[in-house]
Amino acid sequence: MPDTRGDSALIGIDIGTSAVKAVMIAADGARLATRTTPYPTARPAPGRVEQEPTQWMDAMRAALAAFAAHPMAGRVAGIGVTSQVNTHVFCGAEGAALGPAITWSDTRAAPQAAALDAQIDAGARTAALGAPIPIDASHALARMAWMAEHAPEVWARTAHVLLPKDYAIAQLTGAVCADPIAAVGLVTPSMRYADPILALLPGAADRLPPLRDPLDTAGTVAPGQPFAGVPVVCGTMDAWAAMFGVGVARDGQAMLLCGTSDVAGLISGAHTPTPGVVTFPPWRGITLHAGPIQAGGAALAWAAAMFGTTPQALADAAAPITDTSPLFLPHLDGERAPLWDAQTRGTFAGLSARHGRAEVAAAVMEGVAFAGRLALDAVEAAGRHRADAIRVGGGGAQSHAWTRMRADALGRPVLRMGGAEPGALGAAVMAGVGCGVMADLPSAAELLVPQQARIDPDPAGAERAERRFALFSQLYHAVRPVNAALSGAAP
Repeated sequence: MPDTRGDSALIGIDIGTSAVKAVMIAADGARLATRTTPYPTARPAPGRVEQEPTQWMDAMRAALAAFAAHPMAGRVAGIGVTSQVNTHVFCGAEGAALGPAITWSDTRAAPQAAALDAQIDAGARTAALGAPIPIDASHALARMAWMAEHAPEVWARTAHVLLPKDYAIAQLTGAVCADPIAAVGLVTPSMRYADPILALLPGAADRLPPLRDPLDTAGTVAPGQPFAGVPVVCGTMDAWAAMFGVGVARDGQAMLLCGTSDVAGLISGAHTPTPGVVTFPPWRGITLHAGPIQAGGAALAWAAAMFGTTPQALADAAAPITDTSPLFLPHLDGERAPLWDAQTRGTFAGLSARHGRAEVAAAVMEGVAFAGRLALDAVEAAGRHRADAIRVGGGGAQSHAWTRMRADALGRPVLRMGGAEPGALGAAVMAGVGCGVMADLPSAAELLVPQQARIDPDPAGAERAERRFALFSQLYHAVRPVNAALSGAAP
């Protein structure tokens, strides 16, 4: 059969925390078009973090309409969609959202999560899920329990609880489905819903969508929309799609995704259950050990807003790190992997009157790098493998100074891959394999994701980072009782 890959094109869409990012690429890897559309996040009350699903769809359809004007539009063979995970849309029987989406960083359901988690011990969780995955405030069951308790009229009308990508696919195609990889804390190692977990909340099983393989075709774009009739692949969560979008698809490869939040990940068939690490069930020969941290670029954006500037400008103005530079815990909304501590808070240590914006910027960037190091250490312990180099991508990886800081913190080379849209690029990789244009995920990732730069750690900087990382870890434990009390929880 002749190779026709160069005659085809692919589209990848990522519904991220701050924007919809879309890419259109040729099947030989050439980038044809990109589009990024930001949208707001609402914080209507303490612990509540929401987005409007209609704004996701407006941004997606605008991107598809723009791509439809491209000369290669008629050769688009498939569309892939990925999204933020543990963001939930409660939908009625007709598919419309019944209210704002509850995002992954929303903590309103913490009491319901604690009550559900107390009903099943770690051994039973491991037996059901393959790992002792806790039920926390971002878990689908906790969100459902909160809705049933606080908005029973919405709960009664809820037909489906969907992730953003599944909501978007349903809007594009009319097909309601989900994938088992993104159903974090809900599925068995055999990729089926875990009945002992779902049984903790009456009505939960009836509201979860049927599971499909991430490379299956969910449906085709419905008539009346751009790219009508084009297959849409079921896809999976952003961390997995972005993993492919930074060229990680083979055993032993590791990544650090640098976005609004950062995610450390390692592919390894070896497995030691490790507290704080999410180890996904094996899928197509890939076992991913992952550690998402709460704030990556979000921490720098917070600091930039305080100083009335942009994150890029603040990063460019950062001072060099020294042994006496201030330290920062980037736990502005608690922390996820590997600590899973909803009460920890952002903390500066070592500030003095001589420190200003440049030193604060450096501290925030270094704190995020150390949080990534903490997560990566745990991930590599879970996978029993230390990667020789770390592939990075996303908006936070576009800053050379920040990438250099990460290389020093990690103590090994960092390979900048792809570009600023690894999730969207990975969704396109998955679309290519799902629609048959590409043979398999490893070869597709190697072909479609170029290496942009290699940044080696500075020996002196890496030694200093090792000393400061030890202080960073001490700082968390030292101030935890204070931060827990200030968060409103008991120490």
